[in-house]
Amino acid sequence: MYTTLTIASQLFKASQLHKYFLATSADQEDPEDYVEDVVCQISDLNENELKTFDLDEGKVLLVKQNGKINALGTKCTHYGAPLVNSAIGDGRLRCQWHGACFSLATGDIEDFPELNQWLRGISEKGKKIVVIGGGPAGATCVEALRQEGYTGQLTLVCKENCLPYDRVKVSKAMDFEIEKAEFRDDKFYKEHDIEVAKGIEATAVDTIARTVTLSNGKQLEYDKLFIATGCKARKVDIPGANLPNVVVLRDYEHSKYTNAQLEEDKEVVVLGSSFIAMEAANYCLNKVKKVTVILRGDVPFKPLLGSDVGAAFMNLFKEKGVNFITRSGMTKVNEDCKGNVVSVELNDGKLLIIVFFFRVQKYCTTLRADLVIMGVGSTFYTDFLKSSGIDIKEDGTIETDEYLETNVPGIYVGGDIAYAPVWSHNNMKAAIGHYPLAHYHGKIAALNMLGKRNVEEYKFVAFYLKDDEVVATSSCGMDPVVSQFAEHLSQGKKLFRDDIKEDPLAWTKK
Repeated sequence: MYTTLTIASQLFKASQLHKYFLATSADQEDPEDYVEDVVCQISDLNENELKTFDLDEGKVLLVKQNGKINALGTKCTHYGAPLVNSAIGDGRLRCQWHGACFSLATGDIEDFPELNQWLRGISEKGKKIVVIGGGPAGATCVEALRQEGYTGQLTLVCKENCLPYDRVKVSKAMDFEIEKAEFRDDKFYKEHDIEVAKGIEATAVDTIARTVTLSNGKQLEYDKLFIATGCKARKVDIPGANLPNVVVLRDYEHSKYTNAQLEEDKEVVVLGSSFIAMEAANYCLNKVKKVTVILRGDVPFKPLLGSDVGAAFMNLFKEKGVNFITRSGMTKVNEDCKGNVVSVELNDGKLLIIVFFFRVQKYCTTLRADLVIMGVGSTFYTDFLKSSGIDIKEDGTIETDEYLETNVPGIYVGGDIAYAPVWSHNNMKAAIGHYPLAHYHGKIAALNMLGKRNVEEYKFVAFYLKDDEVVATSSCGMDPVVSQFAEHLSQGKKLFRDDIKEDPLAWTKK
């Protein structure tokens, strides 16, 4: 016996929806929107096994769970990882690269990184909410606010002159096109009435008057405020650090400029052993004459991954052609008469002190350099808040409660700058610069600003109703209820207030 799949061929382009729908020919509303193909025998699919099959219009990923067959796209919508190698859970897949999680029933995103595939929600009147920061936390926050039914004025302030985008590409793929890296396009923000202020920086917050002052001189009033301004890349304070060809990699303009400097006859020196530094070294390797990495320690990633793992990565980079100078640092960047970088001087522990006619001279290693990339850490974009009344820690982070709210009611923070409780670490507070976590912060802050606070034990199911009909659900620690609701809808069924009044989960047992 064969499994016949009727698969939707028209995907949601704006949302990059990668779910295929399993149906019979009788379910087709418009035959032109579907393609039908015989791809395998039922016996070819084992329980909880992922298999990829060819179609006339591409490939499809099949999985059978609890006897039900689901068809999905073959690649993760975040970075294109092959989902055939992902981990399968109860009603969902988790990508093996960065942990993005998708419902088997709907293909909807259930775990970050990646944004929700569509917006849905109920109407809830609001006033004015301002979100400062165009990174993943800010982008997720404005979308979640609209998705959860907020209909008031909503403004997103972006320091960069572009829409929120996948910043991970800045050091991994410097030649990327910004339009293709943006999470959403202009049309999306306009359709959902989200005002985006591009190329504009927040310069002050008045928590008494409830206003945000912008670099263009304007002021925005707010009732609730979410701040996710992130980090700014740091440079080592040495002579020559401000020369044009001494660069950091934090935003699109940085990567665009750096990529333009890469030529076959040039030599690149990378200072630091961070992920940014090593990714930059890897990207530059086959585009220039020589790449040299200067490390303060003996192996990269040692503080995070340990000596053994760090040494393994170092050997891998060496095999690819990267040069290393360990237990060293940079003391000066030298320039020619035209302001071009020509070399760097190192503090490599091999200085010679020679006494000659009662004079002491110091000699240090000098390396040719046409481009210097510094990947030596960062500081936080929170200086503009120093007179706001918001408590800022000595390192520049902002402490929050379990709801991401600051000491000032109605003001929330997220992303890199948030010194917030970490659920997986006994709720001990920490500031963690992590891409998926920033998405989470944006989502949680949005819920809390709308009064939809998570319960203390982080185990709940929330139902969102419009005219007594359940139109959306969210959950924490109650998998797979959300996936079950999505499957419920996909079968043409509905859920109403009376269905959840006595036993909210009774419908899941049918």
